[in-house]
Amino acid sequence: MKKIIIATFALFELIQNTHSLKAENVSQLTELLSSNVCIGCDLNNVGLVGANLAGAHLNKANLSNANLSGANLSNADLSGSNLSGASLNGANLTGANLTGANLNGTDLRSSYLTRSIISGNQLQSAYIQGAVGIPQSAGTKDLFYSWGLMEMNKGNYKGATDYYNKTLVLDPAFAKAHLGKAFCQMRLGDYFGAEQEAKIASDLFKEQKNKSGFESSQDLIKNIEIASKPAEVKPPDPNFLDFVENIAIFALQFVRF
Repeated sequence: MKKIIIATFALFELIQNTHSLKAENVSQLTELLSSNVCIGCDLNNVGLVGANLAGAHLNKANLSNANLSGANLSNADLSGSNLSGASLNGANLTGANLTGANLNGTDLRSSYLTRSIISGNQLQSAYIQGAVGIPQSAGTKDLFYSWGLMEMNKGNYKGATDYYNKTLVLDPAFAKAHLGKAFCQMRLGDYFGAEQEAKIASDLFKEQKNKSGFESSQDLIKNIEIASKPAEVKPPDPNFLDFVENIAIFALQFVRF
């Protein structure tokens, strides 16, 4: 009885923030809040900001354009659900099953995706900036690389390195990822690691007969050597900033967003 009363109170509060909610939707929302189960529900446009839906069974539910910002959906079953255009900004999706879910235009910024089940290109058209714990299975090598490049160009070198590492798990011979990782490591002060990655990139580009990539790798190796020297013995390097810009331009040539 207590659970039903709490669910009813929550329902009235949520309806105030929900637009275009039909009578049948109200019934399904009541079912979800009282039992945590609503398989195949039609809850498009529903407002469930900050709702506690941990472990909820929402497989094949229509949650398109729903507002689930900050909601707790840890271990929830969202397989086959329609989350297109939905806001899950800051939501907890730890361990959630998103197999086959429609994530076209879904806002997953700053969400928590550790141990979530996502595969293939599901995140390709979602907004994932600041998302934590994106699983290895959630993207392709090109997708991870493009995310790494975007983070690098924003100055988030640690985040970029994480994406480049995921790229290299899928394809250790992805020369551009080694080059991007080397650049990030240099900016983070890891000169030894940066030099090792740049040399790997250089060897791969040479093997792949990619002249521009090989030259960029060699330029980076030289700049790592300069950057690693104590400030008092560093020679002037007026071309360094130009190189920084050029490496980003070089990388962008190969990325499809």
